[in-house]
Amino acid sequence: MTLLGITIFGALGCVVRFLMEYAVRRYHPTQRPWSTVAANTLGCAIAGWATYQLASPLDTALRSVIIVGFCGGLTTFSSAFAIPAILQREHHWGYSATLIATTPLLCAGGFALGAALAH
Repeated sequence: MTLLGITIFGALGCVVRFLMEYAVRRYHPTQRPWSTVAANTLGCAIAGWATYQLASPLDTALRSVIIVGFCGGLTTFSSAFAIPAILQREHHWGYSATLIATTPLLCAGGFALGAALAH
């Protein structure tokens, strides 16, 4: 049952990620990957909340569905590395450095915010 939940919520996370990308590109047609940063930050905030809100052993399956499934489908850690490399290749050094510096900070902040909301 947990595997089915992870599969369904992973797909849902992927859809939310796509919709975030679509919305950013539609209203801000740019090569700047702010939807990736937003998806990673949101996923970390949700994971922070789930980690502390669902701390009981009875919550293990639900916590896995949310963190492994939804957050796993939503977040784009591979893109967090690929996009700065593409920007560097295109000589957008400032944007690449900004992404490399801000993504971990924003994700850590998102996780801390989610954890704080769980308390």
